[in-house]
Amino acid sequence: MTIRGPVEELPEGAIMPEAKVASPRPSASVVISRDGDEILLGHRVSELPAFPDMWSFPGGGISNVDNEALGLSPEVLPGMGSARLAAFALVREMVEELGFAPDGNSDFLLVDDNVRSMVCGSKLGWLEAIGSDLIDLGGFQCEVITERTTPPHGPIRFHNLFFHVQLNDSLLEPSFPPGKSEFDEFRWWNPVSLISAWESNEVRLPPPIITLVRDLIEATENEGSLQGGFAYLSSDPPRGKHRFEFAPKVECILIPTATLPPATHTNCYVLGERGGERVIVDPAVRNEEGLLELRAKIEEIQSDGSTVIGTVFTHRHPDHLGDLGLIGGLYNAPVWASSQTHLAIGGEYEEVVIRDGDAFALKGPSGDSNWGVIETHGHCPGQICLIGESGVVSGDNCSLVGTILVPSSDGDMNYYISDLNRIRDLSPRMLFPGHGPLVANPRRLLSRYIEHREARHNRVLEAVKSGKKRLSEIAREAYADTPDANQILSEDQTLSHLKSLVSSGLVSEDDEGYIPG
Repeated sequence: MTIRGPVEELPEGAIMPEAKVASPRPSASVVISRDGDEILLGHRVSELPAFPDMWSFPGGGISNVDNEALGLSPEVLPGMGSARLAAFALVREMVEELGFAPDGNSDFLLVDDNVRSMVCGSKLGWLEAIGSDLIDLGGFQCEVITERTTPPHGPIRFHNLFFHVQLNDSLLEPSFPPGKSEFDEFRWWNPVSLISAWESNEVRLPPPIITLVRDLIEATENEGSLQGGFAYLSSDPPRGKHRFEFAPKVECILIPTATLPPATHTNCYVLGERGGERVIVDPAVRNEEGLLELRAKIEEIQSDGSTVIGTVFTHRHPDHLGDLGLIGGLYNAPVWASSQTHLAIGGEYEEVVIRDGDAFALKGPSGDSNWGVIETHGHCPGQICLIGESGVVSGDNCSLVGTILVPSSDGDMNYYISDLNRIRDLSPRMLFPGHGPLVANPRRLLSRYIEHREARHNRVLEAVKSGKKRLSEIAREAYADTPDANQILSEDQTLSHLKSLVSSGLVSEDDEGYIPG
């Protein structure tokens, strides 16, 4: 099956394979607690593909050797059923990432350096450690406290069992493994202090962790202690869908759309505080599947006592515009958009034009949530971004998934590069893009985009200076570093660069084609 037509960024004739939602990989994570009502989290390094630069619980995917290790210790955790395999993966991850190992008597100790190096060096080392009793699993105890599945908009997804493990030795501290680590810092947190730091934009947390910690805090308050909270969650572990809170007062729901692969969804954001005024951004609903997602969120919002005061569309591409007839059956609110976007929407509705420099405040129980508007025309005329304390709702300026096209039909490469620089100069804490996961390190991603586009801009200019005149030969030379690039797309992007170079006076056109300006 292929994608064409509905994706306005695609040039005529371009055909892309349909992207598929990634299947969740089975995984296990550990919530370690110790006396003093604290839990352990690690800060994930910037290079990781999943949740970089965020605080999370140690854990990882379940491998075949975990299943083999399970067979070597049939007496361990006999009552855990299907969760036993994940529990074995959990112990391996604790040995690798933290240096903690069961002591054979329902507690933990620091694993021997040689044993840890053996386990970290090869998955087979894990089997050797289990088979030769270098790691004693006798008396090991853990309990499943929740299940979470990461959202379907990332290239890597996990179906994660979260386990609770209690340390009796409150002086035990994690250490980094030999070689590379997923973490560059470990810290013990009180759950209430952790959520408070997140709400103050002092730390970044993946959406599954936020809801898990909120559940733990509520259970702790009901049961009177942190350990009682863990026991309550383990008695009936929360499963199924949960709220995707990308940042304080920034929620996300995923609307299935015919968008540019590898993306499969458009991020629809709900701004504002629960119980207060809310704004819905890019509810790109065009069919029953998307309508069900939006309906569930609107019902939740209304049950919170919130009021939707506006619908924002960031730009006019069809994978961001929703059917106002369908949306109007769920809630009624004026549409806020640029004048160019309003022209593409059509129909009768209450229209509010928003422009660069505009601002609005959403009233909530704890105070106002303030947002500003900037226009970023490069990807699409009339595209707007929303600037808040937690970060920038950045539309289609950049993404952790795939790339961003600057259509030669109506995009502007000079504006686009300028837009990226403008957003970077704002030093936002996070980016909330139109597609894919949230961006916890905006400067890193924006700098990569800027460097890539400027380098391609220069390659196009150098191709013209070398005597190449026709679009096809200029594109072929400019994209020599990526010979497998789609020819129609590379020529269209080259044309975008050429138009901007002509506009800048660096390139001219004559009867034979393009020449140095």
